[in-house]
Parts: sequence; structure tokens; C-alpha cells
Amino acid sequence: MGTITDTNIIQVDFGADSRPKYLVLEAAVRDAIARGAMPPGTRLPPVRDLAWKIGVTPGTIARAYARLTDSGVLVAQTGRGTFVAEARGPAPIYQEFQTLEVDSTPHLTGGDSYEVNLLSPHLPSVGQARLIRSLLAEVAEAPPSGMMHYPGHKSERAAREAAQQFLADPLLGPIDSDDIALTHGGQHGISLIMQAVLTGRRPVVLLEELTYPGFRRMAETLRAEILTVPMDEHGLIPEALEAAARQTDVQLLCTTPGVHNPTCTATPESRRREIVAVARATNIQILEDDCYQMMRCDTPSYRLLAPERTWHISSIAKTVTPALRVGFAIAPRDRRLALRRVAEYNSFGMATPISDLCAKLLAHPDLPDLMAETREVVSTYVTAAAEILDGYNLAWRQDVSFLWLTLPSGWRASGFCRAAEAAGIKLRAAEEYMGRDANAPHCVRFAINTGVSLTSFRAAIQRLRDLLDQPADGLGV
Repeated sequence: MGTITDTNIIQVDFGADSRPKYLVLEAAVRDAIARGAMPPGTRLPPVRDLAWKIGVTPGTIARAYARLTDSGVLVAQTGRGTFVAEARGPAPIYQEFQTLEVDSTPHLTGGDSYEVNLLSPHLPSVGQARLIRSLLAEVAEAPPSGMMHYPGHKSERAAREAAQQFLADPLLGPIDSDDIALTHGGQHGISLIMQAVLTGRRPVVLLEELTYPGFRRMAETLRAEILTVPMDEHGLIPEALEAAARQTDVQLLCTTPGVHNPTCTATPESRRREIVAVARATNIQILEDDCYQMMRCDTPSYRLLAPERTWHISSIAKTVTPALRVGFAIAPRDRRLALRRVAEYNSFGMATPISDLCAKLLAHPDLPDLMAETREVVSTYVTAAAEILDGYNLAWRQDVSFLWLTLPSGWRASGFCRAAEAAGIKLRAAEEYMGRDANAPHCVRFAINTGVSLTSFRAAIQRLRDLLDQPADGLGV
């Protein structure tokens, strides 16, 4: 039992309620307000003070406050604190269930729903939205870079230095702020790197047999020839990579070794060293995509193993929010000027209000706790899916916001996706991660959508389980 005020107005017993802690706390605040124990104007404790009092992370408190603020129960006043809002009539239903378009289908931002979109990850708002709004207000009030100038290398310096701090990891290798190009998300980073690396009328790019579709789309946009390399359970097969590299004049290898999209596997260090040896022997540049990594590296990156030829991409889309479209491209030390030029030729740089926001957000002391809370919520949903689908061939990790399901005999991926959609669930078939003429395995990828309640998410996964247990005639083939 923990109390959130010295006067014991609100008591919250996390052990007696199986829901996530932020929901238990939110319910306790709502109850106290409904009972009249916290009248309008009551000031709530600061996030860190309350977290210390009741023994939870600041992210838990921030998420509960954010949900209550977003629904109008609380009001945040910059520089003063968070207060109980004035009483008002019931909110329209559309305010409780607003939607965000992703992949042309809606993600709910709260509440229960039969329709559950599992095409792309949907992160929980554990307080980062509130923090971003606050920082945006600071930038609007006194923009460090001004509001009347083109962006440039100088105006982005503070943001790059904050990114340097945000990305710091011994297994990523030493990073200087001038190694970093700020990008409009990870996909933009892929575009910039390909433009900086690829030369000639018909450059050749190597892709993993199963790979993130954005690699293929960007390579095709730049008129590159695409070759695919076979994989096993540890990632790219070095002998196959060497055979492909010696077959033609390959310039770039695109790979996701830390969290492979879509199979959810990781390439071990021994295999990475073999691939680096092939890349050096055949003079291939490596594009290392790290956008799905929610935790620090536990294996040396390609950038650490081969800093002279590795181009690294990361973003905040899978750890903070995809809405800001903030990413980072890191060039080899002797190629960073080439990357900088390409970035400037594409867009002159990041909009100054956004780079000012990044400088504040990426270095903010509350951000690590918010990211930890985000991982905790994602992990809860991942665990629920793994428990419900126990017994089936499912690849998953606690800190990865998608899962990879190998379908049992009787199901084809396309048929399973159609059946799932009829049951209110959207998935991705393995075909989406392969070339047009490739023989795709009978697998599907589904992402974690924390924008719907855990109850709705569990119900959706149970409907998938029901399909797997009893494939319907004509749908599996």
C-alpha cells in the first residue's frame, strides 16, 4: 500500500490490482476526485516526488498524469505544476477514441476496441507526449535558433550534441557530434546514406533474403540493382554473401543485425565478424539499421567492428515517438562530410524549431525513465501475446515491439492474413519482406499496439490463436 499525499487523500494498492500500475494510479485519482476528496484546483505532487513516495518509476506517474491531462481531468500549468481541473460535462465519445492514420488504417489512442491494427508498432504515451508539449512551448516562447533563418550545420549543433549523448554506447563505438546527420526519421536516413554511397548508372545493393521493405523501395527509387542474400537462424550466410559480392560490382550491403526485421532474430558476434571479413575482402560498404533496438547493444555493432565502412542508422520512432520524424545517420569518419552534403542538398537541414526541440528532448533528464516505462508497457503486451500463442512457432523478445509467427501446416500467410482481417486484426505476411519473385515462407509479422487496452489486445491475440487451432476450410490455402 502506498499513499500519494501526506494527508492520505488517495491510497493505491498496486498488489491488489493486476492492471498496469499507471492505470491503477489513474483510477485512484479519478476516484478521489469523484468522492470530492480532491476538489478543483488541488495541486498534485511533482512526478519525481510522487514516484519516490509510492515506489514506482517517474514514467509510471508521468503516464497516469498524461492520460488524466489529455482527458481533461487534470490541467498542467507550465512552471506551476499539475492541478485538478474545473468540473465539466462529459466529453464526447470521439475525444475518448481519437484515431491516428498509420498504414491507411486507424490506431486507437486509448480504450477498448474489437478492431486491432497490428501492422506497425504503436507506442504507449507514458508521459513523453506531455514532455514534448512542454518543450515545444519553451521553444515557441524563446527559440534558440530563431524563426527567420534557414537551418544549417551551426543551428543543429546543440541537437547533434544531444543526439551524441542519446546514442552513446561503448558497443556502438566512439561518436563525435560531427559524425551525425539529423534525419527526418530512419527511412530518410536510408535515403541519405544510399545517395552518399551509391555511384554509377546501375549500382548494386545487397539485401537480406527477408528484409525491411524500405531498403528495397529506396534502392529502386535510386535505380539500383538489387540482389538478395540467403539467411539462416543467425542472419546472413557469409559464404553466400561473398558469392553474391564477387558476382558483380556490389557497393552496399543493407542489414539489421541487432533486431532483424521481420524475424526478430539477432546476428551473434562471431557471425558479424565473418561478415565484416567478407565486406573488407570485397570492398563493400555496410548500412546497419538499428531503429528497432529498445535496449542498449549487447553485441558489438558493425560500426565498432568495421568503423571504416559502416553507416549506422537509428531513430526515436520505436523508443520515444514516431510523430516527430527524428532520426540519426552516422557516417564513417572519413565520409561524414559526404553525408552532411547529401543531407543539406536534400532539405537544407532539419527545421530549426524541431532541432531546438531535439536538443532539449534528447538530453532531458526524464527521458531515460520514460523510455524505460515504454519498454515495460511493451513488454507486458509482448508477454501476453507469447503466453496466448504458447506452443506455436513464435519468435519474440521482451524488448522488441513485434513478433514473428511461423504458421502451422494448413495455413498460407496470405490466407491467414485474410482470415485475421475478417476477425478484426491486421497483420503483415512474409511476402511483404521479400522480392516480388521470391518464394516466401508461410509466416506473418504482427506488431505491438499499446494504443488499445491490454484487454482488447489479448482478445485479438486469442482470436489469432483460435484461427491457428482450427484453420477454416478454404482460407488456409
